[in-house]
Amino acid sequence: MHQHDTRHLSTNCTRQTTARRISRQATGVCFLSYVLCFLLLSACATTPPLPPPPPKYVYPHETAPHPGSASNSLWRDSASLTEDNKARRLNDLVTINVVENISGSGTADTTAGRDSSVDAGITSLLGLPLAGSYKGRYNLAPTVSGSMKDNFKGNGNTTRTGKLIGTITAKVVEVMPNGLLSIESRKEITINNEKQILILRGMTRTDDIANDNSVLSSRVADAEVFFVGDGIIQDKQRPGWLVRFLDKVWPF
Repeated sequence: MHQHDTRHLSTNCTRQTTARRISRQATGVCFLSYVLCFLLLSACATTPPLPPPPPKYVYPHETAPHPGSASNSLWRDSASLTEDNKARRLNDLVTINVVENISGSGTADTTAGRDSSVDAGITSLLGLPLAGSYKGRYNLAPTVSGSMKDNFKGNGNTTRTGKLIGTITAKVVEVMPNGLLSIESRKEITINNEKQILILRGMTRTDDIANDNSVLSSRVADAEVFFVGDGIIQDKQRPGWLVRFLDKVWPF
């Protein structure tokens, strides 16, 4: 009876060990599959992540009415016949003249060198001559000699130029407590299945808006400008997905 119980316990332990080994292998395979899928999706992506489009209409938060906000009062929040057409409220439109011309360059040159040598010898140790023989048992002449030479030269040059000119109309999506206007805009143009996307987001002051309700992009603070393409031409300008995948996983 005891022998039968021992055999039964041994069989259960073997099954549990096998089950744990299979579970670990399955977990490893699943993890590698997830990593491979993530790399393939990132390699196949053609358009960089873009912010979501602005809302069609921004509903203001409900606040307590102004004491003088009656229909015949001068303190009305809506536009009047005597004010200009500059954007200053939620959902107002403002035209942005995008004129961005950015260029930069840098040059670096480094040269370094080192040359050193050493030459030393030991002619006597504890009164025993080290050069020659002593009672025919040794013949030593210990010397130390070494040299090192190191040269390094490096140079680099980088140049980057970017230019973007266009016009886009943005919407006021938020009015800050200090009067700044948070604006967002998005323009999509599709020609022969080739899409061009222009996005501009940022903040501007009402004083920087001209009389024709336009503002320069250089007057937009915290500006985010995206100008990307999506289509056949964009795909042809990038290497294949396998090359991009190998570039991501290649450790050298």
